[in-house]
Amino acid sequence: MSDAAVADTRRLNSKPQDLTDAYGPPSNFLEIDIFNPQTVGVGRARFTTYEVRMRTNLPIFKLKESCVRRRYSDFEWLKNELERDSKIVVPPLPGKALKRQLPFRGDEGIFEESFIEERRQGLEQFINKIAGHPLAQNERCLHMFLQEETIDRNYVPGKWLSSPGLTVCLPSFSLALGHFVGTLLRSSSLRRGGKLRAEILGFSGEGGQELD
Repeated sequence: MSDAAVADTRRLNSKPQDLTDAYGPPSNFLEIDIFNPQTVGVGRARFTTYEVRMRTNLPIFKLKESCVRRRYSDFEWLKNELERDSKIVVPPLPGKALKRQLPFRGDEGIFEESFIEERRQGLEQFINKIAGHPLAQNERCLHMFLQEETIDRNYVPGKWLSSPGLTVCLPSFSLALGHFVGTLLRSSSLRRGGKLRAEILGFSGEGGQELD
């Protein structure tokens, strides 16, 4: 074998892994665990909540460790928000198990320990798939779900942008405008007999004529 061939082979040899490489923190990681289910309430107001614990070193997230408590309907809210605002294919949630919610069952239905554990596993798979997607990581709803104690259902949708030393949330103008108008319509008595008063939109006609 020629000296040139030996030199080329040596350049291909990988560098031996030292202790720092083997046991140091990974360059990028995101871990989300769903655990500690708790059932609260009585009768029709009974429901189960789960702790959602996240650890990460990704710069897009403001908090590197967080722990919040969420119920199944909160996961539904997140799924609906992502389907509306993002361009990703959102994976399905574990089923609602409607048969288990029928009255006069001989067991605890959706509050059976085995079912709660099955649902916990499904929710954990769902949130890890979502949070691991780069486009989903930019959505404000995901950050709220993972890192804020309570979910503001009236929030203004936006995108999280991250650069070295800075992470900001920019609202989506069209979504923010639609959210504002929707809130205005819900909170004010604007609809009268199915008609929207023109003066609310700044088009007041003669005698306050209404628009169909």
